[in-house]
This record gives sequence, C-alpha cells and structure tokens, in this order.
Amino acid sequence: MHLRLFIPSAKPGNTIVTDSALKYTPINDRHIDLGAKMVPFAGYSMPVQYSGIIDEHHAVRRHAGLFDVSHMGEVWITGPRSLEFIQQLITNDASKLYDGKALYSAMCNEEGGIIDDLLVYRFNESKYMLVINASNIEEDVAWMHKNNSMGVEIDNASDLVGLLALQGPKAFEILKAATGFDASAIKYYHFAEPTSFLGLSDLIVSRTGYTGESGVEIYCSSEDTGVVWDALMKVADEFGLKPAGLGARDTLRLESGFCLHGNDISQDTHPLEAGLGWITKLDKGAFNGSQVLASIKETGAKRRLVGFVIQERGIPRQGYEIQNESGEPIGVVTSGTQSPILSKGIGMGYVINDPAYTAEGATIQVAVRNRVFTAIVTKPPFHK
Repeated sequence: MHLRLFIPSAKPGNTIVTDSALKYTPINDRHIDLGAKMVPFAGYSMPVQYSGIIDEHHAVRRHAGLFDVSHMGEVWITGPRSLEFIQQLITNDASKLYDGKALYSAMCNEEGGIIDDLLVYRFNESKYMLVINASNIEEDVAWMHKNNSMGVEIDNASDLVGLLALQGPKAFEILKAATGFDASAIKYYHFAEPTSFLGLSDLIVSRTGYTGESGVEIYCSSEDTGVVWDALMKVADEFGLKPAGLGARDTLRLESGFCLHGNDISQDTHPLEAGLGWITKLDKGAFNGSQVLASIKETGAKRRLVGFVIQERGIPRQGYEIQNESGEPIGVVTSGTQSPILSKGIGMGYVINDPAYTAEGATIQVAVRNRVFTAIVTKPPFHK
C-alpha cells in the first residue's frame, strides 16, 4: 500500500496548495469538492475549514463533525519485549493495558521534556500501535530507534494508514446508519479490531477523540479512507453531520482543555508543570526522564499550566504576557481563542506556581496588544 497523492484542479474559493514537497491525505479530492480552504500543516495540505470554523464547531457540539486526520502518525511496535520497550519510552504505565485497551501518555527526553504526547493501543502482549503527532513523526521514530535496546520491531506505517475522526453526540448513531456497525458498546479508551463493514476489513474503531465529545476514530488502509468518508457523508444531512477542519479541531480541543504539542507542551516543558501528572507514573519503574521528574515532584514545579476566561472583550493568543493584578509579568499564554460556546476569550498558559495565580477563581491579567484584560483562572473544560 502506498499513500495516494492528489493535486486537484483549482476551484473558486479554494486555497490550492501545490507545493510538490507537501503530502496529500488519501481523500484530498473530497476536501476540494466540498470547497474546503486548504493550508499547509505538518508537511501536508490540510482542510482548515469548510462552512466556517464556528459553524463546524457548533455542529460537533450539537450533532457531529467528520475530520480527516490521516496526517497523524501510526507506528507499530512488535516483538516479545514490546511492553518493556514502551515502558521505557513513555510516562504512563502500559502494564495496565490489556488487549483492546488504549491509553494517553507523554514521551519524554532524559531531561523530562515532552518530545510528544501520544496514544498507545495494545493488540496483544507483543503488538502495540503508537499514534503520534504529524509534525513530530520523523523525530519521534528516530527517538524510538535510538532507545531500542530491546530489539523490538519499529514499523512506521504513517503513510499507509487513513484516519477519520467522527465526533459529536450523534456519532454512534451516524456510524451505525452509515455502516451498520454499532460502536456504542465500546468503552471509552477501548477499541474494536479487526472490524469489517462497507465490504472493508481490518478496520480499527477506537472510542477516542480530541474534541471533548463522544465519538470514534476509525483507522483504515489509506486506499479505503474514501469509502468510509463517503458512506458517512451520505447520511450527513439526515443527522446534521458536517465535515470539519483543523480550525474547529483547535477550538474544540481548547474549549475542552486538551494540550497541543508545540503550544502548551514541548521539549521545554515537563508533564508535572503541564497538569499531566495523572499520566506520569513515577512508581512504575525507570523511564526516560523519570529521575528528573521525580526530583521535580519532590521540590515542586516552578510554574503551572492554567486555564483562564477573559472577562472583557478580548482574544488571547500564544505568546501574550500574563500579569498579576499589579501588572507584574507572571507567565505567558500558550493557547488562546474565542470560545464559540461561551462567546468569550479563553486560553491556557504557564504562570508562576503560586496559589494566588493557579487556584481556580484567581484573578490574573492578560496583555492583549496594547490593552490589559482581566481573566479568571478556570479549570477546563470551559464549555461545561
């Protein structure tokens, strides 16, 4: 199998990306036909919006949205020492996994910095799949090889796998109507495989997502992605399903308080300051960065990632300064947007680890261009 590349003809209203260095997802032609605005992202030409970010955002919260996230990376880890390898690689405890179970984790360097955040799927005791961020695929895979003292097989299948995210309160109903497959019995962070529908086989249906809504992520071979997409879109009008792009994906994840690697977490941040202590199992045994993280846990993190809601009319953006009520700098915004649900500016950012700035309900200030706005520290999700 090979990733099919599309360079479609231009249509009015579309932004056509023709850089030969870019990759195209297997269903790029569908995005063009739907009038999507295409932008370069992580080496791919990706749809940022179709009907509009706010419209797509509300569709996911009220009904459902369909995302093409085939740019994400999938890496197979196989061999008798697979669990041992993964335990060394990630912060979470993969020994708690069983067949058909997934978990969320960070992958750190030796200094405790977050190389990436990822999902780990267990198929059996010697077969796992790691799902990683598109912009980090090459670096992540290189890091895996560098740390492979266990002799496991590392197979980067990213170009061979299509991935669609069907997200929203009507997701299960839509999937059943479109394919006949009932995913309602799949528990959160579990998956069903091998799954067959629409005449396709070897599908993986996972109850995971990045929107804060119910839904599934469907893994298939790259050449089968269009078949699944078309079947779901065929029932779109009946259920209020809309195609959704990267723009809505970002506003949805931020409303839900999910970290974005490159913004809220990076190799310059560690899990304990990022509010990811719940996926950092220091008692499981040694892993990359565990010694540094154990020391930080003992002494306390110097800063903390907090969520906040702007009280006036202002939209925070990455890099904006966070201040205390006296106007003194105490941190920086890592992600910010206008919440389509709240109609207020929301964001996340790192501040000095002091209850005066980190406690829920604390008052801080955000410098937005040449103005300063009052913000209230709020524990995400912001929309519930």
